Amino acid sequence: QLQLVESGGGLVQPGGSLRLSCAASGFTLDYYAIGWFRQAPGKEREGVSCISTHGESTNYADSVKGRFTISRDNAKNTVYLQMNSLKPEDTAVYYCAAALYCSGRVDGMDYWGKGTLVTVSS
Repeated sequence: QLQLVESGGGLVQPGGSLRLSCAASGFTLDYYAIGWFRQAPGKEREGVSCISTHGESTNYADSVKGRFTISRDNAKNTVYLQMNSLKPEDTAVYYCAAALYCSGRVDGMDYWGKGTLVTVSS
């Protein structure tokens, strides 16, 4: 069974950091681009970042550029999202998703995790 499982979410103060992980089971991530998306209460799901199959290409939403870093360790079948200088507006459920290439579109992804909640608040 193909599964993506996110972890690392939690409550953090503004200016703090978190590292999210996206672990795959039932398939190898080597052949997939992995995207991180987020959905805040009352808002649509939006793309945050994406990394190509072997990490040679990454992209970021303007709202997180310079603060978030996506990386992958194919040997561990895991993708990470390092989030620094967190702001209250980063509060959302964060999802990872897999596809053959990065499109940045929710409907362009083939497999989804169930999400992990990130709350940025003092």
